[in-house]
Amino acid sequence: MPRMVVIPPGMEFHHIVPHDGDMDGDVERNEENSTSPDPPIWSEIMRFFSNPRKPMILALARPDPKKNLTTLVKAFGECRPLRELANLTLIMGNRDSIDEMSGANASVLLSILKLIDKYDLYGQVAYPKHHKQYEVPDIYRLAAKTKGVFINPAFIEPFGLTLIEAAAYGLPIVATKNGGPVDIHRVLDNGLLVDPHDQQSIADALLKLVSDKHLWARCRQNGLKNIHLFSWPEHCKTYLSRIVMCKPRQPRWQSSDVGFENLETNSPGDSLRDIQDLSLNLKFSLDGEKSEGTGTGALDNSFDIDDSVDRKSNLEKADLKFSKGAIGSLMEKAGQHFGGGRFPAMRMRKYIFVIAVDCDSVSDIPKVIRTIMDAAGKENPIGFILSTSLSVSEVHSILISGSISPLDFDAFICNSGGDVYYPSLSSEDGLGLPFTVDSDYQSHIEYRWGGEGLRKTLVRWATSVNDKNGQTVEENESRSTTHCYAFRVKDAELIPPVKELRKLMRVQALRCHVIYCQNGTTLNVIPVLASRAQALRYLYIRWGLELSNVITFVGECGDTDYEGLLGGVHKTVILKGIGNDALKLHSNRSYPLEHVLPFNSPNIVQAKGCCNEDVRASLQNIGVIKE
Repeated sequence: MPRMVVIPPGMEFHHIVPHDGDMDGDVERNEENSTSPDPPIWSEIMRFFSNPRKPMILALARPDPKKNLTTLVKAFGECRPLRELANLTLIMGNRDSIDEMSGANASVLLSILKLIDKYDLYGQVAYPKHHKQYEVPDIYRLAAKTKGVFINPAFIEPFGLTLIEAAAYGLPIVATKNGGPVDIHRVLDNGLLVDPHDQQSIADALLKLVSDKHLWARCRQNGLKNIHLFSWPEHCKTYLSRIVMCKPRQPRWQSSDVGFENLETNSPGDSLRDIQDLSLNLKFSLDGEKSEGTGTGALDNSFDIDDSVDRKSNLEKADLKFSKGAIGSLMEKAGQHFGGGRFPAMRMRKYIFVIAVDCDSVSDIPKVIRTIMDAAGKENPIGFILSTSLSVSEVHSILISGSISPLDFDAFICNSGGDVYYPSLSSEDGLGLPFTVDSDYQSHIEYRWGGEGLRKTLVRWATSVNDKNGQTVEENESRSTTHCYAFRVKDAELIPPVKELRKLMRVQALRCHVIYCQNGTTLNVIPVLASRAQALRYLYIRWGLELSNVITFVGECGDTDYEGLLGGVHKTVILKGIGNDALKLHSNRSYPLEHVLPFNSPNIVQAKGCCNEDVRASLQNIGVIKE
């Protein structure tokens, strides 16, 4: 498949009724039915002609040198047979006075008027001063009524939407062979292509169509028959078919030699294989290679249960992405939560609680976590994800201070979505912490990440701010990671809002997400494909989560990425009285926050407070737990 594919736009054709009559027949009908007068634009055009019943050659373009209208007038003026058979209509926009037109347009129009005078084309060329947009269909109908031709003689035409419009009204076309008309003609086959620099070629093509009635009728019929290929439904079909052939960037499970089969059984043997499958290389499919065997592109190539020898060999060859500790911790939970799937425990949860509460004080986070976990109860298998702007080391310290085990969580979204971690019994990340980083997520968000160049640009920006306002912002190397550059902010009012900083980076060709967090005391800069909301979407795709069973807990306000956590298919619980100090981060909005958040959605509920009873009441309202 080529790297770039041009897909033509769609058009609405249901309101278009092609003209079926001719001039003589219509004159007779109008005499019999005087209640259907001709559109006013018709008389405005036909007043130019000494013989208005001749076929009309129609050109509809502004008087721009690139549109090549002067060559068209020369071709018409120098071809006597064409002048005898047809009239020429030039719809060149609207004008009150030539003196008020732009220099280039005025020059073209004056040249056309001089050519009309030179070839004595009075009574054969129409060039009305005014027309309204809604009258354009009537102009096409008039040309079709006279059995005329539409022409686009531009030196180069990027697409040629007027050619499609003309074909929809039953007009054969003569068009430049440079640009989009070539593709249109290939589909419609309703006319002739010409060299816009060859005056004689233009005249010959026009003469051929207006003189050969059989050719005219065939081109008209081909256009009407094939015009649906430029409709919006066809546009969507073409677009979707191209998308299917594109290499997907979303997460997919891949291994070097083996894949996974769809969920079918729920046997004890399957639970063991669940654990074994974790040792496969869960490689994020950036190449988008399709697995052989099925057309769905999802979790193909099932294991042969009886072929235990081959399976063992394949497992030995597979790369180990999760640490042994991570697998071990999940094995501890296997008896409780693993069933017949090919996925870790997260896939087998009935609900996933995402704790994304941006507390006014970091010390309040353990209390909020404990409250939500206690409110969840033991009725259903519930998984927990912590989503925060904090680094993984800060998360670990907070959990320890609250006597909360990392193994109580299924995943951690840290650094405002710059990193995704999983709990582990041992550490292989060099930090000595019980977490394993999701390297596939890092590969995913690497797209257009500025890396060290972006960091240096941010440091220069911080220096310029400090030169102007004193020591206001400084790099926080201890919190920064490969995909999150963190800065300490002493006074949020002295630094530009998120929108301006993001614009400043884009001017430098650096795309990123800029997030003010922790009440404006920290600035996180992460890749453009990263955020807490997009990290959640990543987990949904990778682990096959059911979004309607995901419940996100947030405060009344939060970091500048707060609104991305609300809305959508998942459910949201807003904890009243938490995060109010962050309102100042949203004070420079051009619109109130409540105008973009669907607070009236049935998927969003507000808890009266942050105690166990209030949280449980909210979960009951959305049907997660029973009364």
